[in-house]
Amino acid sequence: MPTTMSAPLLETNIPGWPVRRGKVRDCYDLGDRLLLVSSDRISAFDWVLPTGIPDKGRVLTQISAFWFGLLGETHHMLSIDTADFGLPPGVEQESLAGRSMLVRKTDVVPIECVVRGYLSGSGWKEYKQSGTVCGIKLPPGLRESNELPEPIFTPATKEESGHDINISFERMVEIVGRDTADELRRRSLGIYRRGAELARQRGIIIADTKFEWGRVDGKLILIDEVLTPDSSRFWPAESFQPGHGQPSLDKQFVRDWLETTTWDKNSPPPPLPDDVVARTREKYVEAYQQLTGKKFSW
Repeated sequence: MPTTMSAPLLETNIPGWPVRRGKVRDCYDLGDRLLLVSSDRISAFDWVLPTGIPDKGRVLTQISAFWFGLLGETHHMLSIDTADFGLPPGVEQESLAGRSMLVRKTDVVPIECVVRGYLSGSGWKEYKQSGTVCGIKLPPGLRESNELPEPIFTPATKEESGHDINISFERMVEIVGRDTADELRRRSLGIYRRGAELARQRGIIIADTKFEWGRVDGKLILIDEVLTPDSSRFWPAESFQPGHGQPSLDKQFVRDWLETTTWDKNSPPPPLPDDVVARTREKYVEAYQQLTGKKFSW
């Protein structure tokens, strides 16, 4: 691991290209295509933090590209090579390299397709109160971090700001129709099972994740990011022990640090200390290297 880190990239600017900025990604509209640039911004508790995590955007893009090439699902990725982007003259390409993905534009399905394989986070809190997760009844006697008997599909609405809102499958049917809901549930569960099995072989437990989908020419395709440390809960398999929370290879480390501060979650968040930034970067890079078997070279 390098002893010095490059400065985090918090915002990109490509002159003449219209852009919409999300919590993490800068999305450039190229007509029938989009250029998704993963910045080094990091969000927690519905706030974008003032401190970025160097190379985080590259890790997210490279892990997504890894899965898109492996899962056998129709997806939106066209290229991660800056030479294919058609960038305007004079745009500095190095800062975009590794963190940018040229994709097909789709009609986005307004549902977060969440799959949970383990009992953690908000699911664990609900289970302790009612024995359910997102209204789905689970067997009694489960402990925190237990693997579920079968992965469960718990859809949520896509919100522009604030938390996504968990909804029942029946409500999802009302929003997108029975055939689409059935297909998204089946395909999301299938991707999770395949991805979780491969990740477990490589020493990572994917406890839960969310997928996003879009429609092109009437067909549903996988979009956005897939099975990354931002969209998923990654746990090291070697230290896994049910009965309590798990160490993570994702941004849970940042959430945990924020919980130790006096921040009220209603005012602008504090900057992250250097050691928290460095350790978080290590976790993201470790997740990439463990999953792909490749050395992170930026």
